[in-house]
Amino acid sequence: MSGLSILRQWAQSSPSFYALHTPTNSYTWSQLEQLVGRVAHSLAEQGIRNGSLLTCVGKNSPEKVLIFLACRELGAICAITMPQTEVEFKQKLTTLYSHPNEAKVWLSDGTEHLSHYQNIDFNLSDSTFKPELGCYQHDALATIVFTSGSTGKPKAVAHTSRQHFASAEGLLERFQFKPGDTWLLSLPLYHVSGLAILFRWLFSGATLKVGLGDLADDIQGVTHASLVATQLKRLVDGQVNLSLTHVLLGGSHVALELSQQAEALGIETWLGYGMTEAASTVTAKRIDGQYSAGELLPKRELRLEGQSIYIAGETLAAGYFEQGKLLPLTEQGWFETKDLGEMVGRELKILGRSDNLFISGGENIHCEEIEQVLNAMPFIEQSIVVPIEDSEFGYRPVAVLVCDGAIDEQKIAQGLTHILTKMKWPIAYYSMPPELLQGGIKVSRQKVKKWLESQLS
Repeated sequence: MSGLSILRQWAQSSPSFYALHTPTNSYTWSQLEQLVGRVAHSLAEQGIRNGSLLTCVGKNSPEKVLIFLACRELGAICAITMPQTEVEFKQKLTTLYSHPNEAKVWLSDGTEHLSHYQNIDFNLSDSTFKPELGCYQHDALATIVFTSGSTGKPKAVAHTSRQHFASAEGLLERFQFKPGDTWLLSLPLYHVSGLAILFRWLFSGATLKVGLGDLADDIQGVTHASLVATQLKRLVDGQVNLSLTHVLLGGSHVALELSQQAEALGIETWLGYGMTEAASTVTAKRIDGQYSAGELLPKRELRLEGQSIYIAGETLAAGYFEQGKLLPLTEQGWFETKDLGEMVGRELKILGRSDNLFISGGENIHCEEIEQVLNAMPFIEQSIVVPIEDSEFGYRPVAVLVCDGAIDEQKIAQGLTHILTKMKWPIAYYSMPPELLQGGIKVSRQKVKKWLESQLS
C-alpha cells in the first residue's frame, strides 16, 4: 500500500463525518485533509521531505496532531519526545542524528528553554498541498518513540505505519471502536500508548478529541478513553457526568469493585499488557475476577521460555533507530521482553520484570508483587518498590507512594497482613515527589530509584 494515505481514504469515503474535535474547532474528514495538506505544504517549504526526520518535543496539542498527520502525507518520520531538560534532549538528538546540529526540531508550548533548537514552525500555507503519489509508504518508517529500558539509556524505537495499523486492527477485533464513537487523546503522544490512540482512530474512521488537559472537562462527549485506574476512580467517585462506553486501563492493578462500579454506569472496562517495541497492547481482556493481563490479541505472537516472555508478530517494531541507521530488535524474530509471566488457561499473568527481581535473605522477590498488593489498597493511588542494599539481607524493599492523604504505615501493615510474608514488607515508605509524576501511563522506575538513592545518601 502506498500513495494514498488512510487520511485521504476517509476524506474520500466519509467526507462529512466528524474526524477531529479540538478546544476551538471541529473538523470533518474532508476539512481535516485540507488542513493537514496546508500544514504539509508548510513543512515541505521548510525542508521536510519524503524520508526526512522531524523531532517533535512537548505535550499534546492540536498542532502536534496536525504535524504528525502532515508527516504521514509527506512520508517523513516523526520522532516524538517528552518535555525534558536540555541535557536529556541533547542525549536524544545524539541518538537520532549523527550530526545533531542538523536536526529538524519543532517545539510545543512549555519547552521555551529549548527554543534555540527550534528550526521548524507550525504554519498554515495558503496553497492546497497535494503530495506526489508515492509519498506515503505503508512500510516506510513512520514513528520513533523513546524507551529507557532497564538501563535508563534512551532507545529510539522505530515503527512503520503497517506495524501501527496491525496493532490497531488486532485490538479493535476485540475492543469495539467504530465511526460515531469518540476517543479522547488522554495519553501523551511521546508514549506508544498515546500514539496507539491515533492509529486506532485512523484505522476505524471514528472521531478523535484533543482536550486542554483537564480530564473532567475533556471527557465530556467522549465514548472511549485510555486511563489509569486512579483517573477512572476519581471520575466515578466524583459523579462526573459521563458518556463513556469503553475504557482501556493500564499502569497498575485494577480493583474488581471499580470495574463493577463502572459497569453499573454502562462502561466496559478493559485492561491490557504491552510495550513500546510491540506498538502498545499485546494482550487484553475485559476485567473480571481473574487477575491476569488477558488473552493474546490477533497479529501478535507470544511464547514463554520458563517464565521469560518473548513476543513476535506483525506489530513488532522495525528496529532501534541510531544516527540514521536501523538496528534489529532481534536476530531470531522473537523479542525478549525482560518480563516474567505464566499462562492461566488462555490468559497471561504478569509476574514482574526480570530486572526488578532481587534477592533478600536468599529468597527471590518481585517488586511488582509487592506493588500489586499496595495498589489494591483504596488509599494508595500508586506505588513503586525499590530494592535497597542491606548488610544483613543483601537487599530490602522500600516503597515510594502516591497516597490519598498522609502515609499511614499502620493501615498499610494491616493491608499486608495475611497477603505477603513479612520479609516482603517494605521497610520504609516515602511520598512520591511531584516532579516524578509524568502525564502518561507509567512513572519512570529508574528516576524513582535515582531519587530515592539521593534521599538515602
